[in-house]
This record gives sequence, structure tokens and C-alpha cells, in this order.
Amino acid sequence: MADKGSPLARGGIHPIHAFLLAASVPLFLGALLSDWAYSSTYEIQWTNFASWLVAGALVFAGFALLWALIDLLRADRSWRGTPLIYFVALLAAWIVGFIDALVHAKDAWAKMPEALILSFIVTLLAVIALWLGFSTWRAGDAK
Repeated sequence: MADKGSPLARGGIHPIHAFLLAASVPLFLGALLSDWAYSSTYEIQWTNFASWLVAGALVFAGFALLWALIDLLRADRSWRGTPLIYFVALLAAWIVGFIDALVHAKDAWAKMPEALILSFIVTLLAVIALWLGFSTWRAGDAK
């Protein structure tokens, strides 16, 4: 049984935080697929898609990062381990995503293969952050 006074027993991740966290993953994935399509077809519009998808993902990930920071600062110090790892993974995803956005600002083919590699890394980091975020705050976790 979970202790109702425990911060872990608050019923899981907040739905808005979950939405913000989950919304960035398909956008980063879409940017990865757009970069891959551009490297295969050389159609310039794919780079425009990727640039906008990365920008949108950074907006959602930024708000999720802010929410995670506030939750981390308000948390009891005894359970900061996994939420801290989640915050660091989300921060790493945002930083690599920002660098990816800067690389996407280059001229068409000048961004390849850096944009494709960075899009893969940021997508992987976003998926890891998503997994950690949804598995971190569960009701009834053991102390």
C-alpha cells in the first residue's frame, strides 16, 4: 500500500506534463524521417519540414523541461534519483535538439550528414526521457 502522504503516491505524472513530454517525441521522429527522406531524394522541401518539426519539438520539450525542473525542486530529496536522471535526459535532448536546429539553419546539402546524425541522437534521447518520465512517478512505488 502506498502512503497517501508520500510524494510518490500522488497518482502519476500530471496529464499536461505527460502531453508536453509525449508531444516532442513524434516531432523529433518526424524530423529524423524528414532528414532521411532528404538524404535519399535531395528534395529541398524535406529540410524545411525537418526544421519546423525540430522547432516544434523544442517548444514542447522546453515546457516539459520547465515542468520537470519545478517538480524536481519541489520534490522530497529522498526520491530525486530517477526524476533527476529523467530531468538530465530531457535536458540533454533539448540541448542536442537546439544544436540540431542550428544545424538545420544551414544551406540545404551543407547540413548533411550532421542533421541526420543529430536528429537520430535527439530522437533517441527524447524516447529515453519519455520512458523515464512515464516510469518515474508512479503511485505506490516502494521507498
